[in-house]
Amino acid sequence: MKKSTYLLLTVLFFTGQSFFSCKKALEQPPLGSLTKEIITNKNGVNNLLIGAYAALDGMAGGNTSLGGGDAWAASPSNWVFGAIAGGDASKGSDGSDQPGIDPIAKFYADATNAFFNSKWKALYEGVKRTNDVLLILSLATDLSAEERVQIQAQARFLRAHYYFELKKMWNMVPWIDETTTVFNQPNNADIWPKITDDLKFAYDNLPATQSEIGRINKWGAGAYLAKAYLYQHKFKDSRDLFDVVISSGVTSSGKKYELNEEFADNFKPSKEDNSEVVFAIQMSANVDASGPSMGNNGDMLNFPYGESPFGCCGFFQPSVDLVNHFRTDEQTGLPYLNNYNDHAIANDMGIKGGEAFQPDQGTVDPRLDWTAGRRGLPYLDWGIYPGEPWIRDQRYGGPYGPKKNIYWQATRATDEDKTTWAPGSAINYLVIRFADVLLMGAEAEAQAGSLSKAQEYVDIVRARAANPIGWVYQYKDDENPLGGFSTTPAANYKVNEYPAGDFSGKGKDYALSAIYFERKIELAMEGHRFFDLVRWGIAETELNAYFNYQGKITSDVRNGKYIKGKNDIYPIPQRQIDLSRANGASVLKQNTGY
Repeated sequence: MKKSTYLLLTVLFFTGQSFFSCKKALEQPPLGSLTKEIITNKNGVNNLLIGAYAALDGMAGGNTSLGGGDAWAASPSNWVFGAIAGGDASKGSDGSDQPGIDPIAKFYADATNAFFNSKWKALYEGVKRTNDVLLILSLATDLSAEERVQIQAQARFLRAHYYFELKKMWNMVPWIDETTTVFNQPNNADIWPKITDDLKFAYDNLPATQSEIGRINKWGAGAYLAKAYLYQHKFKDSRDLFDVVISSGVTSSGKKYELNEEFADNFKPSKEDNSEVVFAIQMSANVDASGPSMGNNGDMLNFPYGESPFGCCGFFQPSVDLVNHFRTDEQTGLPYLNNYNDHAIANDMGIKGGEAFQPDQGTVDPRLDWTAGRRGLPYLDWGIYPGEPWIRDQRYGGPYGPKKNIYWQATRATDEDKTTWAPGSAINYLVIRFADVLLMGAEAEAQAGSLSKAQEYVDIVRARAANPIGWVYQYKDDENPLGGFSTTPAANYKVNEYPAGDFSGKGKDYALSAIYFERKIELAMEGHRFFDLVRWGIAETELNAYFNYQGKITSDVRNGKYIKGKNDIYPIPQRQIDLSRANGASVLKQNTGY
């Protein structure tokens, strides 16, 4: 899938370029352009479909004129809009770099913020490409009925994904499909029914497996449909479908859905075809130095800075509040659901690299050290994380470094993308992985089904975390991190499943709080948190508590304030409202409060 995606982008790069040498040339089709006659066939439709997949990276083919913006602003990982805005991470770097993120993090951003416009353009570029597939498919005559349905199902799935992202961000957005002829459409109708229809068509018609692992299959579409039901609070529909996906689903390559034995394998390019992948955006490193980068450029700013081996750029630092979530009770191995910050994990805030520091000795969930770089502990195979020397401004962004998006030193030659000025990588972005499915299934069960079933799903996730095979271990030799790991855990890890009957005995509210907490620590820094808080209706309480705590430690989120009813969705980009003007008035209407 990765190679074929790149090949299509090479074609699209030349689309519309014209080479005119004389008047006669003006009467001929532009050389290098894709005319309807050229692409109205099986091969053309399939190439357009690959182009629709390629837009998943948020870069619109690496060409901003095609509708994309800066890679980090339109990143599919939603590290700004989902993770930073959800309290998982500080912006990082320093206050002068990418200042547009600061108002988003503190919820005073307005509609002129360029980050919103970049995201909008990139998502609608994806919509456009899927609509092009469906339009040309309807005109092509050399496809079998089965081929036609398979292409249609993939394109409609992709369109649903792009609209799902638009819906999460802005709620009321215009729906444009392959039948639309007037593209300046109002945003006055709820698009959930149309998203659901596209996902249901994909689920009903896609095969269980695909010849290329990057293509969506039936079960990935089913998981996404169940997720859409969950977002709409259709808990019974969501529960019923998640139960089927969990019990019967397989990956696009045919592996039965189950958790990887090792948590870290979710973030290794060498392990990308694994049993936990439900829907992933494919990334490749160093495909062609002369062509557009196919690396994970949306996260290119999010590497340690200063004396680190990465060079750029110091963004996306796990928050102190997030790290404190990973504290566990030393007796039970369970999290502190309601007062985790009262059991704060020791950090090196304000301590220089050359000064002594003792890492926390209390019990913690091992997922912490696959999520955040902590001083004194192994940072993958790059060496002992030194703290302040790898941080651009500790007072602003805090003491921790990101980890899930970092490639390993041993595989740097293949996993680091050298075609970009900052560290792109071959690490896929996992839109949905099986742990996410289990926890969404647990939520649906708690809302509309069985609390014991909900606990079963949560405990599957916690059992993986408790398995020592997946823990972080000390190096055999701190001076030679490539020499391998010892058998001594890097920290005092302790995590257990919930006691038998715990959810049923303590009731629905307790069960939901445990599920919400588990999503926080399992999926930390993966771009889900803000959107989870909003759909749960607890964003105001959680985020204002975050500002109150974190703002006393780091300067980046001081004076942040979340207002329910306004900040539940983002402002529609002013640029798009201005462009929608017709007959003296804007067709697009701004969201309430902006």
